[in-house]
Amino acid sequence: MLDVESRASSFFNAGRYFHLMATSDIHGENTSLARPSSLAGGVYEAIFAQLMSLKIAPGARITVDGLVREMNVSQTPIREALGRLEGEGLVLRTHLVGYRATPQITRNGFDELYELRLALEPEAAAKTAAGMDDDRLSEMRTLAGGMAGNAGADEQLRYSDFARQDAEFHDRILQFAGNGLIRETLRLQHAHFHIFRLMFHWRVTAEALDEHEAIMAAFEQRSPEAAREAMRIHIINSRARLLPAFD
Repeated sequence: MLDVESRASSFFNAGRYFHLMATSDIHGENTSLARPSSLAGGVYEAIFAQLMSLKIAPGARITVDGLVREMNVSQTPIREALGRLEGEGLVLRTHLVGYRATPQITRNGFDELYELRLALEPEAAAKTAAGMDDDRLSEMRTLAGGMAGNAGADEQLRYSDFARQDAEFHDRILQFAGNGLIRETLRLQHAHFHIFRLMFHWRVTAEALDEHEAIMAAFEQRSPEAAREAMRIHIINSRARLLPAFD
């Protein structure tokens, strides 16, 4: 068993976010938060949580020196983390200017993104249900269960972790559907990270869990029709939940 207290001590100087991640097991809480395996990984988790919870506002400048002071680490893990976040579409880097958080998705971009999802994901869910086997079902159940298992976590960490797990849940459905072009098209949009930045609110996660269960029920039944409809309803409801962010 890993020495969690030692890990917490080693990561503490990189900020309270991944200190909380390392100590969650000490308190006996059953969480599925990703554990950083390196200092750079812990720094990444901390910045990711701030971006997803809007502590770092969309469009805000992100200074390496500021993060160095805040997290009490060198520039190297900060730059590694920012490079990873740039690859995920959450951070932009401009030559001679530096980094800033990616601006919030526009209303037009939001509408186009959900139109794309409605055109592709319900059919992908149907194909996944048609080809479902016990191993894939177990993997999907693990992913779905992980999203429901973060009740004891820090609020910002819980939200950012849910966003990542939600992206993985939907990506795995696309993978099992067997169309690599569709999967890559949606992955390049970084859809789930952008939509979760619209609204830091419990409804975004709590209501999505029930809809994920409906999708899982269709997979367990190996019912393409039920999976298609469950995914369609999930995407429509997700859009409705997040639309007030533009009011």
